[in-house]
Amino acid sequence: MTVSATFSQPDRATLAQRWQALEARSDGSVFLGWTWVSAWLDSYGVRPDLLAVTDASGADVALALVGHAMEPRRLGPVATLSLNQSGDPQADRPYVEYNGLLVEKGREAEATAAALAALTRRRDWRALRLSGIAPDSPLLALPARRRTRVDHSPVYQVDLDAVRVADGDYLSLLSSNTRSQIRRAMKDHGGPLPDVSIGTLDDIGPWLEAMAALNGGRHADNAWDDASFRNFVGAIAARGLPTGAVELLRFTDAGGVVGLLVNFVHRGAAMNYQSAFASPRTAKDKPGLLCHAAAVGHYAARDLSRYSLLAGKDRYKQSLATCEETLEWWVLERFSPRLEAESLLRRLLRRPASA
Repeated sequence: MTVSATFSQPDRATLAQRWQALEARSDGSVFLGWTWVSAWLDSYGVRPDLLAVTDASGADVALALVGHAMEPRRLGPVATLSLNQSGDPQADRPYVEYNGLLVEKGREAEATAAALAALTRRRDWRALRLSGIAPDSPLLALPARRRTRVDHSPVYQVDLDAVRVADGDYLSLLSSNTRSQIRRAMKDHGGPLPDVSIGTLDDIGPWLEAMAALNGGRHADNAWDDASFRNFVGAIAARGLPTGAVELLRFTDAGGVVGLLVNFVHRGAAMNYQSAFASPRTAKDKPGLLCHAAAVGHYAARDLSRYSLLAGKDRYKQSLATCEETLEWWVLERFSPRLEAESLLRRLLRRPASA
């Protein structure tokens, strides 16, 4: 069946109806689900274009949001499209991963071809950002003057099937050093791993306030300091808790709160999206490791397949993982005198495109 692709700006009600209807026929990631998308649109007030691939009857085969912005570059701003992002760094703080088209199962090839043709026809851009895509994403086939991978990141995960095979002894799957750190922290906390409590709708406000307080002053560029980001996390929790797509977990022991996590649960996998941990109680305390180890046990008991720490090169994520995947960040460029000059300058200075 013939498909075609167009760009438009439908009203919010129409967008919601179309997106959710297609999501029910798709294998898309949690980052392409309406829970994520609607929370992002509402929290940041962005209005990206809708890229829609439809069949001859007008039914949606694939959908994506495409932001347009003048992105600052070394030699001046460049018209840039961003897949499922706005192009505004503040509005894109939620950090999309497992990015791509929301596409009907079994129609990926024809939908991708139509989407790429529509992007090629647009003449209002010189660079296209593809953030958090799989290394073999077919979107990289878009005709371009230059393709630059500006970043890549491991996605560290725990194989929960392996935990169950080990009779729940998750620590036995880790390095001796990590096991030692967790056991020493357990001793500092008085024994077993922290107790796990699952948050309700009534807990969203106070628990997220606690997360913001715990994260305060710990990072130079702290997303929790941004009111729009806090609103986004609250919105996605409020929309995802009733369906089970989002979980709030709080970890406590006799000494009080050890930490809190905001997790996604999607297609048999749990994913840690946000975290906040209490200050260490001793010089060698590891509250973060304790909370994640307790979360592994929590999800292994529910017959899920993976516990993902999502993208990030942090050493603690690697130490907790038993397997991993990779995501990549790309910029595809068309010919432009400014971008050609920038590329030449980078070669002369021998600087990477991510600099």
